[in-house]
Amino acid sequence: MGITAFPHVNCKNLHDFNFPDFPYQRTGELTMNDSGLLKNAIQVTYDLSGNRMDNLSGRAFYRDSFTLWRRNSKNVITAANFSTTFTLNIANQSNPGGEGLAFIITGKRDLPENSEGQWLGIVNSTTNGSSEAQIVAVEFDTRKSFSQDVDDNHIGLNVNSIFSVDQVPLSVELSSGKNITVRVEYDGKNMTAFVGYEFMKLNQVLTQPIDLSQYLPEKVFVGFSASTSNFSQSNCVLSWEFHGSDIDKRRNLLWVWIVVVVAVVLLLLIGVGFCLYKRRRHELRELEDLQRMESHINDFNLAPKKFKLRELKKATGRFSPKNKLGKGGFGTVYKGTWRNREIAVKRVSETSRQGKQEFIAEVTTIGSLRHKNLVKLIGWCYERHELLLVYDYMPNGSLDKCIFVDEKTGLGESTLNWETRVSIIHGTAQALYYLHNGCEKRVLHRDIKASNIMLDSEFKARLGDFGLARTIQDQKTHHSTNEIAGTPGYMAPEIFLTGRATVETDVYAFGVLILEVVSGRKPGNQSEQNSYNNSIVHWLWELHRKGRILDAADPRLEGTFSEEEMERILILGLACCHPNLHQRPSMKLVLQVLLGETAVPEVPTERPSFVWPAMPPSFNESDNSLAGSQLTPFSQLSGR
Repeated sequence: MGITAFPHVNCKNLHDFNFPDFPYQRTGELTMNDSGLLKNAIQVTYDLSGNRMDNLSGRAFYRDSFTLWRRNSKNVITAANFSTTFTLNIANQSNPGGEGLAFIITGKRDLPENSEGQWLGIVNSTTNGSSEAQIVAVEFDTRKSFSQDVDDNHIGLNVNSIFSVDQVPLSVELSSGKNITVRVEYDGKNMTAFVGYEFMKLNQVLTQPIDLSQYLPEKVFVGFSASTSNFSQSNCVLSWEFHGSDIDKRRNLLWVWIVVVVAVVLLLLIGVGFCLYKRRRHELRELEDLQRMESHINDFNLAPKKFKLRELKKATGRFSPKNKLGKGGFGTVYKGTWRNREIAVKRVSETSRQGKQEFIAEVTTIGSLRHKNLVKLIGWCYERHELLLVYDYMPNGSLDKCIFVDEKTGLGESTLNWETRVSIIHGTAQALYYLHNGCEKRVLHRDIKASNIMLDSEFKARLGDFGLARTIQDQKTHHSTNEIAGTPGYMAPEIFLTGRATVETDVYAFGVLILEVVSGRKPGNQSEQNSYNNSIVHWLWELHRKGRILDAADPRLEGTFSEEEMERILILGLACCHPNLHQRPSMKLVLQVLLGETAVPEVPTERPSFVWPAMPPSFNESDNSLAGSQLTPFSQLSGR
């Protein structure tokens, strides 16, 4: 029985691939077994919890199989040859570290059970030395786990066993944390390995005669395995290219079909080229946004978890209609259960461009925030064009369902007592103060309203929906947009002229929220005869002018409230809604009023007219905390 080695064929097929690095969008070209991609590298020993690196094993393969050899009708074997180059980075996580990493060729992609520690993910105690293992490995051993090991820093060639048929000590230090380049060549008869530090000359360190057809099936998979024990290390592959000769019988016919398909595709491209070009540019921009988002998220010490799509499908019963909590312009929210924890999953509409923008803004903004009065973002998912956000589930839903009367039925879902309403106002104020003053970068929410205030099991307020939120540097005072963003009825009058979102426009929306919570009325469509009363702010100011401001109290409270406290909070709401942005209180002053630490700001009985540009207040009238001291710490408040 003869063996023939064909020369290398340099062509693009299933036997040639190149990964200069490993971006997440190329994940589909790899098969992972307890390994994963992180920071554009294969983490061969990869702990999903991110908390430990010990007692792990993993494998990572190129997705498609490689034809290593074939037998013709005359019983002659034709062997393929190949050359592969990869860059490793192995860094000790303990002192000393262990165990090591290997380049593997195998007929079985499954990771052997109990292959951590000394087994390097190659075999285990049962398959070690057995032909059923179907594996040949070039090992890079960083720990002397067996007496047969020459030392704790060597290369070896292993056949169906953890014990090497040949091993050589290395002059490069494998677990130094430095990048090491390796080239492995097989000419059909001999396996040769070259090793050196990255960007330096590679030295031949090992060569061994071997007929791979004696140990491996015709179709094999190429990749990497690694393991750790109580002695741990990170085992990373930073780049990888592979070139192999194509000995498939149908190769020529395949190329005929490729030429035909390419010709057809080219004809189609001529007809729709311009449209596809524009669409491709749009897709690339979206992809770049998502790459920047993932990079930004990974910078946080408390980054939200990245979920798998299958996890969220299972948690929500495959997004069952019976688990639907609500629907908006961005998409739909579903209730789910994950690890015995109730969650809310926001599924962004695939066809909504604005939904994708909201998704990116929400993850990158709220992902870095921690405060007891903010809805907690647990995680996110971007997979198969699905955009999903995972939040803590709020059992009492959104505030609007509790304070507004249903226009169809004339009923509300529940009636909140006065103490609860005051608590909700105070909790929302604390959240907004934190966004304006307690973050590394100031956050403008831009969409404060009752439907974005969620209520937990104790009816405590949690501010959510950061789809329109934007961060600004401390030295800046505003965020400018080409399109006016927000919800009618909550938007300060100056925003329609300037297109600018500021802390003052957030304060205005908070003032409208106060009036809603106290009165139980929506911000527009008031049922007053005078057409002047076309908003809740106009309506309240008219009551204030007549000296009847307490008439704004929600009738469902049945008079059960402190009139003094009610009046103080309503006046505070009007102050926040002052047409002159310079006359609005800062959130620091709002909190001081709510805590009874300072008097409520005075507001005129006649609603001032909106004038632009707005006149700044005099020195004596200015609220020093509004501009200069928006960044001044407020000792009684902190994020959680």
